[in-house]
This record gives sequence, structure tokens and C-alpha cells, in this order.
Amino acid sequence: MDTAAAEWTATDDTPGYRPPRRRLGTWCAGLLLAGVSVVVAFRTADSDGLTPVPQLLAFLPWLLAPTGLALLLSLRSRWWLGTAWGVVLLGLLAWFIEPYGKTGDPVGRPVAELRVLTSNVEFGQATGGLVATVRREKPDVVFVQECDYGCDAKLKDDLSRDYPHRRAVEGGGSEGSVILSRFPLRPTAGVTATMGMPGAIADVDGHAVRLQLAHPMPPLPAQVGLWKRELSALRAAATADRDTPLVLAGDFNASQDHAAFRRILGTGLYDAARLDDAARAATWPAWTAATFGTQIDHVLVSKDFAADRTRILNLSDTDHRAVVTDLTLYEGRP
Repeated sequence: MDTAAAEWTATDDTPGYRPPRRRLGTWCAGLLLAGVSVVVAFRTADSDGLTPVPQLLAFLPWLLAPTGLALLLSLRSRWWLGTAWGVVLLGLLAWFIEPYGKTGDPVGRPVAELRVLTSNVEFGQATGGLVATVRREKPDVVFVQECDYGCDAKLKDDLSRDYPHRRAVEGGGSEGSVILSRFPLRPTAGVTATMGMPGAIADVDGHAVRLQLAHPMPPLPAQVGLWKRELSALRAAATADRDTPLVLAGDFNASQDHAAFRRILGTGLYDAARLDDAARAATWPAWTAATFGTQIDHVLVSKDFAADRTRILNLSDTDHRAVVTDLTLYEGRP
């Protein structure tokens, strides 16, 4: 008998046999799906976890790319378990990427209006662009983060006539922060943190409005614990005086996909962008297309406000986009 003819050779059609190219595709798909699953599991569990989870959560929409690639590899490798796994992950990502909801329509009586702008000027580099933007947009209150000594001096020189009231934490580099206001301000303690987070109470047409600037540390690998503590401090500040309307604005270094940020929203605050039905627009990093960044700059307001015409603005010489929104203060909102 011819032994070569009798030799058995496995083929693609042999049950249970997976050619090398399919095995490679299966392994690659499995690794991609496992990595994405870790991040999605923490998002589902309402937890920020440990490094690198907080950093990856900031870019949750980007995880659609590796998940889609894994799904394609699973289909080509005929790995049906991986295909189902990928479909489930895509569904969860789509669910979480949907912007958080708005409140109902305003009720009560409108009593005042104010325009708010927040901008991180990146170590003061974008101060000139901010001044031009403020003069064009004419906000009533301006929250400025990373306003170094030079930035602070320029804002005094260029804007003090239109914004005679201010609260500032002076500092170099990223530590300085300023609140500028057309309305009279009464100082509050603000929030003690690594970078300046001043606070004030504004007299808005005879109505007291709390203003609090937000700028916690970013979730760098060695500083995740500090980032969580400083976001918790902002959460505590949000609940310190529930009887006074609140505007909490700035660079939160956190997006809607971070549990620590959602806990701030859980105090009864709302993102002005969502009250205005604005899309999930990225504010950082500014050098990317808006669809490829993350929204970490926010204007959060208490239930006393409605929002309109929320816009994301480009400024030169900073890695952040600015946020401007028109707020209406209501009296008697439940």
C-alpha cells in the first residue's frame, strides 16, 4: 500500500481543526476583547479602578476601534464565541457613550440671566486668545485655569474695566486660577487642592449664586488617588449649601465615563451642555479633531438653572477648548 496515499492530512474542513492563520486571528481578537472588557467591566461596576483604567476611561469612545477590529478578526477566523463577545462589547460601549440625560423643561419664574465661560489657558500661554474671546463673547463670569502670574497680570490690565470683581488663587504654572465677574463677588473658602480652586458668591441681579472653580489634579499613573480625593472635595463643596444656586465650572480632568465625576453629578448638578441638548463634544486635547478627544471641561449647574447656546470654542496656544453657555436662573424650581 502507498503510505503517502494513506497519510491523513487535516484541512480547513476537518472538524475542530483551525489553520495557523485562524489561530493567530483568534488570539489577536481574544487579546483585544480581553483588554476592552477590563475597562468596560469597571465602567459597568461604576468604578474608576487603578491605572491604566482611569486613563482609558477618559477615551472610552476610542475603544470602539479595537472592539470593531476584534469583531472582524473573530468573523474571519470563524470564532463564533469571540463574535458574540464583540457584539456584546459594542452594545455596552454604545450605551455608555450616549451622553447623560438632561432634566425636564424649566419650571418656575426666570429671574436672571448670565453667560458663563470656562477656559484652561495652559500655563498662561493662551491668555491673549482668552482676552480676545472674552471681548467677543462677552460672558458675565469667566473661570480661568492654569493662569500663571503673567496671565493674572494681563487679565488685570486688559479686562479689569469690564470685570471689576475677581477671586484668584495666585500661582505659577498650572497652580493659578481666576474667577472674573461683572457681578459683585463675596469671597468663600473655595476648595483646598494642589491647583487653585477659588470660590465666591455672586450677586446676580439681586440673587445670590455660588461660583466654584474646578481644577483637580489629572489622573496621572502615580496620582490617581490624589485625583479621586480632589474630585471628592469638589463633590463635598457642591453639597455644602444646597439652598443657594450653584455654578461649578472648569477643567475637571474627568469625563462622564469616570465614576468620580458622575458622583459629582449625583449631588443634583447637571452639565449645561446636556441641558442644552448639545452633543458629546470633546474639549481636550484641542489638537485632535473634536470626535477624537474627551470632554473634561464642564459647566455644571444646580437645578435652579436652564442652559442655552452651549458652545465649544477653539483658542490658540492651549491644549483645551473653552466652553461658553447662557444660563437662566429660575426661582421656585422644585
